[in-house]
Amino acid sequence: MSEPAAPPPAPVAGRSPDRFPPQIKYIVGNEACERFSYYGLMGIMEMYLVNRLHMTGGHATQVLHLFGMAVYFLPLLGGWLADWWVGRYWTIFSLSLVYCLGQVTLAASEGTRIGLFAGLALIALGAGGIKSSVAAFVGDQFGADQEHLMTKVYGWFYWAVNVGAAGAFFIVPWLHSEKLGLGYWLAFAVPGFFMGLATLVFWMGRRYYVHKPPARKEKRVRPAGERQEDIKAVLGILMIFAPIPMFWALFNQVNSTWVLQGNAMRAFHLLNGETMQGSGALLVMIWVPVLTLGIYPLARRAGLNPTPLRRMSAGMLLAAASFIVSGMVQDELDRGRHLSVLWQLAPYTVLEAGEVLLSASALEFAFEQAPLHLKSVIMALWYLANAAGQLLIVIITGLNHRYFKAEGGSVFYFYSIMMIVCAGLFVVCVSLFRDRRAGLARS
Repeated sequence: MSEPAAPPPAPVAGRSPDRFPPQIKYIVGNEACERFSYYGLMGIMEMYLVNRLHMTGGHATQVLHLFGMAVYFLPLLGGWLADWWVGRYWTIFSLSLVYCLGQVTLAASEGTRIGLFAGLALIALGAGGIKSSVAAFVGDQFGADQEHLMTKVYGWFYWAVNVGAAGAFFIVPWLHSEKLGLGYWLAFAVPGFFMGLATLVFWMGRRYYVHKPPARKEKRVRPAGERQEDIKAVLGILMIFAPIPMFWALFNQVNSTWVLQGNAMRAFHLLNGETMQGSGALLVMIWVPVLTLGIYPLARRAGLNPTPLRRMSAGMLLAAASFIVSGMVQDELDRGRHLSVLWQLAPYTVLEAGEVLLSASALEFAFEQAPLHLKSVIMALWYLANAAGQLLIVIITGLNHRYFKAEGGSVFYFYSIMMIVCAGLFVVCVSLFRDRRAGLARS
């Protein structure tokens, strides 16, 4: 198949090295709308499976996390298409159309299992396929004299993700509420509209984008010595990533077991188990400046160097602590206490601090260590860790349902113990890691 011709970027007269390229607003706007679409779907899926399709809580949790696993596994396919065959622009645009088709399928076939699985399959292909390309496409738009703007633009990009997520978690669950009485079709249609808007916004910037050619067009053959160094670098990063799936096995339950727990609690105005997910995105936006502008500088002044690997270790321990708190909340519910859903703010606050410490620090570490031409591959491997975490939830839930029959707080405590064990393994991996960059503090 011949590669479709990408629209050439229009020249920008008088471009300043200290200003964002004009096309950045289209990519950031696209990301905010796409994240609204994705998290709008994730925010209601657990209760849709339970209430509308009459699945048990355990079965619903498995379906949701199998879908999440597919979303975070398919960046490998999307990255391969973008880096080797059609380029990032056409990968993002074409798979965004597949994404839209999946959202339309969910809304049009609401209440049917065939429509559910067909829609989720299309959405997983679209959402997962574009995931490893969008962030890299942002970097493609900057020239060599604009590298100093990269930290700032990725900050805006990260905020766009969480603004979209917060809006979705607070708004979309309300659309299927009994007060409106319209059912789930509208709650699926609105995320579908935002995905269509995301695709339109991205398309509007087509005249301005910088397009990097796919690798198959390059003729250079890398020397054997360079390839060996690349392999060593990737293996070192994989060793650090190896214990991290357990973190995502905890974190991703905010869309499943934490929703079930919250819906068993007393609602606080518009806050319930589903809308409480929006507090997570808001807490991320609070924790990022608190940590980067407050806690990290204080730690340095106190003689404690908060390197990425140390921050990642702390993030794992905070995730374990959040599940201990969730287990304590569940114990009170099982004793018959009628708790307000606001009690979930405690574990959310702890978990989101852990997420910022681990996720942002892991990306910083990986980009420092990855060879220049393998950064997209490393991004896909990072998403693969999340996919593995989703799979762990499916496996543990299935084993528990079949053999152990554990219920209540004991399930949360089990995950916290496993997280502590994996944090210990992470420390061992850090001690074995050899930094490929001279002068970088290891841990």
